[in-house]
Amino acid sequence: MDFFSILTLFGGLAMFLYGMQVMGDGLAKVSGGKLERILENLTSNRIKAVLLGAAVTAVIQSSSATTVMVVGFVNSGIMKLSQAIGVIMGANIGTTATSWILSLAGIESSNFFLRLLKPSSFSPVLAMIGIIFLMFTKSPRKKDIGTILVGFAVLMFGMESMSGAVKPLADVPEFTNILLKFSNPLLGMLAGTILTAVIQSSSASVGILQALCVTGAVRYSVALPIIMGQNIGTCVTALLSSIGANKNAKRAAMVHLYFNLIGTIVFMSVFYFVNGMLHFNFLNDTVNPAQIAVIHSVFNIIATLIWLPFSGLLEKLACLTIRDSREDMAASLEDQEFMILESRFLEKPAFAVEQGRNAARRMAKESHQSLRLALSLVGNYEEEMADRVDKMESKVDRYEDELGTYLVKLSHKDLSENDSHSVSIMLHCIGDFERISDHAVNIMESARELYEKGASFSQKAMEELGVLSQAVEDIVQLTYNVFDKQDVKLAEKIEPLEELIDELSQELKHRHVQRLQAGACTIEMGFVLSDITTSLERIADHCSNIGVCITQVREDLYDTHSHLDVVKNASDESFYRELEEVRRQYVLP
Repeated sequence: MDFFSILTLFGGLAMFLYGMQVMGDGLAKVSGGKLERILENLTSNRIKAVLLGAAVTAVIQSSSATTVMVVGFVNSGIMKLSQAIGVIMGANIGTTATSWILSLAGIESSNFFLRLLKPSSFSPVLAMIGIIFLMFTKSPRKKDIGTILVGFAVLMFGMESMSGAVKPLADVPEFTNILLKFSNPLLGMLAGTILTAVIQSSSASVGILQALCVTGAVRYSVALPIIMGQNIGTCVTALLSSIGANKNAKRAAMVHLYFNLIGTIVFMSVFYFVNGMLHFNFLNDTVNPAQIAVIHSVFNIIATLIWLPFSGLLEKLACLTIRDSREDMAASLEDQEFMILESRFLEKPAFAVEQGRNAARRMAKESHQSLRLALSLVGNYEEEMADRVDKMESKVDRYEDELGTYLVKLSHKDLSENDSHSVSIMLHCIGDFERISDHAVNIMESARELYEKGASFSQKAMEELGVLSQAVEDIVQLTYNVFDKQDVKLAEKIEPLEELIDELSQELKHRHVQRLQAGACTIEMGFVLSDITTSLERIADHCSNIGVCITQVREDLYDTHSHLDVVKNASDESFYRELEEVRRQYVLP
């Protein structure tokens, strides 16, 4: 094996690892967070959790990525530790799918159809299709599919390059002697563990072992302990990810380690104990890529079947290793709520966008609830409820800060067109939701002023204010629905209602002046009424901003004034028909 063969070997390894990374990222992007949402929501049943963990890992081609996501789920409180265990077990099974795909490289046959199954035969075709999708299509989804196909082709080309580069080693006695040393179970496990820990992918390290099979020097006695070590080494990624996480997230990483470590120790102990009595002859046989895939799968399936009924023991062992401190017990529920904005999720942008949406929905609901509570205080003031409005506003402020920071980080990631639109909408809209909660506080303070002065509005003024308040509550609810569904059609209903709220506000102020002239009201009460109506007007303006933003981003329009002109001067006069409809719905007494 000369210098240039070594260059080919390392070049093939680089392409193999890069192809695996590109293909995995493309698969995760195409899934659009759907697989992760399924994983999050459907883990109540242990068997279902195992199957889902296996399916998600098989699709995104990385048990490490799945386990890191699970650590993030547990850290953010989305998933309980008991639910995470099944997913982690399933991830170990799912990761074996890659070794089965790579084993196709070992197909040797003169049959035309069998030769078609060989990756060296079909990967060039996939590469060409992928390049066509990347270069000649505009659809973001087709481009993502093209990325997957090119990634797979690069992976398989790297595999073939590695296999070709190491083939001459079959005639090098020194190489054979080195491999023989790994037939020692402890040395073999150590080698597998270190290799996987360094490249942080059991799928990749198993692929490297499969590439070495072409030398004919890899025996079962060598492959078995190395594969066992690879299962231990893959735990390093989750352990590193758990640094800085809460105790439950650290426990999830420890469950992954204990599952693989104890499973490997028990399997190896039983296997070599039985071998000591029966002396398995097959251990001296050479192994091929398909047989390595079998060993990899059989171990993980057997380990899962054995551990699944005793998953509670794994949880207890992890809890004994990572104990709760008093500080952890005192962690506030509010802090836990904000942990859905997990930095770990940023590595899977599609899912991070979904988590951002969840946080934005919570923020919008909190803002809407603070408005409802504030309006209920006008004429029926309670200090306890007023304090709740203040706390809600502080919480919305924190959402704006943390979500804004999270979305800015997310905007620098490689996002699909739809996810990019969603991030842009959220970045524009969270400020408006925060301002709605600010105006809710202003209304609450006006209600407090009335209470402290022992004053109140007349029955007539309260009825008029009730109509305006209901219109504002309705526009906020409508805006929340538009934001939640990003529904451009529904957004068209916001502007007519906002126009009506402006009309109602002006009419309320006009009627107050009439009562003032008639001596039925005071100037001081007028100031309070003006403060409340102004806050309600501003809330409607922010709702309009949100509706316009969603329409602009979805339709790639960026001139707000032009957009509003188009809405109000549409040829079908739909704006004015809708305005007449809401005028009939909200009539002042």
